[in-house]
Amino acid sequence: MTASTAPKAAPKVTSGTKPFSLFEWMLAGRYLRTRRREGFVSVIAGFSFLGIMLGVATLIVVLSVMNGFRKELLDKIVGINGHIFVAPIETPLTDYDAVAKRIAAAPGVKRAMPLVEGQAFGSSQYSGSGVLVRGVRAKDLKKIEHIAGNIQQGTLEDFDKGEGVAIGRRLAESLSLQAGDTFTLITPRGASTPFGTAPRIKGYPVKAVFEIGMSEFDSTFVYMPLAEAQSYFNRPDDVQLIEVYLNDADKVDEARAAIETAAGRPILMTDWRQRNRTFFGALEVERNVMFLILTLIVLVAALNIISGLIMLVKDKSSDIAILRTMGATKGAVMRVFLITGASIGIVGTIAGFALGLLLALNVESIRSFISRLTSTNLFPAELYFLSRLPADVNPTEVLTILLMAMVLSLLATLYPSWRAAKLDPVEALRYG
Repeated sequence: MTASTAPKAAPKVTSGTKPFSLFEWMLAGRYLRTRRREGFVSVIAGFSFLGIMLGVATLIVVLSVMNGFRKELLDKIVGINGHIFVAPIETPLTDYDAVAKRIAAAPGVKRAMPLVEGQAFGSSQYSGSGVLVRGVRAKDLKKIEHIAGNIQQGTLEDFDKGEGVAIGRRLAESLSLQAGDTFTLITPRGASTPFGTAPRIKGYPVKAVFEIGMSEFDSTFVYMPLAEAQSYFNRPDDVQLIEVYLNDADKVDEARAAIETAAGRPILMTDWRQRNRTFFGALEVERNVMFLILTLIVLVAALNIISGLIMLVKDKSSDIAILRTMGATKGAVMRVFLITGASIGIVGTIAGFALGLLLALNVESIRSFISRLTSTNLFPAELYFLSRLPADVNPTEVLTILLMAMVLSLLATLYPSWRAAKLDPVEALRYG
């Protein structure tokens, strides 16, 4: 048999369209469009889209604000109070100057600051309030960025040479004080007399008014020259503790051994994690709970996708049957409805990402605008510690939110798509 008379090979029979072909995308797009007969289905799809968009946006905004809270509070609390606190054991800390120099030279240590601290009652001719007095050296005070970099009135120049004090802005406002006015301090533990311990009352000129931005500190802290604080609190030769500032606040454990060796005497060390464990632990728990609660918004929106697609499958049963009789495979039908549902979820997630990012980056401006519009204070510093609403967008968390929303949206489309693919064409055409 010659080559010309040989039988031709039978043509290959195609088994439907290629996965995710243009035909499947086109058909899914038609099902997403609004028509009068399928108006209710389109309404459900619209609400699903809005639910996912608002859920993703709310998650991004809330977690960004809570991250901002933690960052600002940690920055201010640790920035003002130091990272490690060195207290004496057995004997008073009379050699504080030498110990502070040795600790400051230890690896990982930024600076070491001797400190005298005591509670007192601060007053002016107009009002009074309880305060926390901290005695520090002028050179150390100038290195605390939150104080030296936020002087609102007066100056820290010659702070050691006089008997002036630096007070927070909120304390100054509550007592109606300005730089140059006299600030009176009263403590019950004054000079010892034959009749007992007499209260100590002394007036100090206000050298400077600072604003840290944390209401608890701005309304309570009073900084005084170290020598004057030692005299005022009856500690002429020693200090209560040495505050140690590290180059990295998270490397507390690595610095402990070096500080203990450098101190050269028995000491007791505590760090910022121990002092603020309850506070930051509560913030972390609240953040996790808010994440779980707000995730329910996305979950409810995903359930709306399920109900909308099931109704769409029921409404399009005749169309599905015709497609099957024309050669469309079960896989093709399933992919059409998979694309339809996933499009709602993915586009809603992207829209929510854009909205959430826009709100998170401008949350303080939005708060100020609403406060001016309604003539109310939406973020009272007395309750929330901070004077402004912070936000810190964490890229890892945002990516987690986006992936979670997209996965939920895709999972929500599986069951309705599977039902569409399992539809019997004969039964659908008979009862359609």
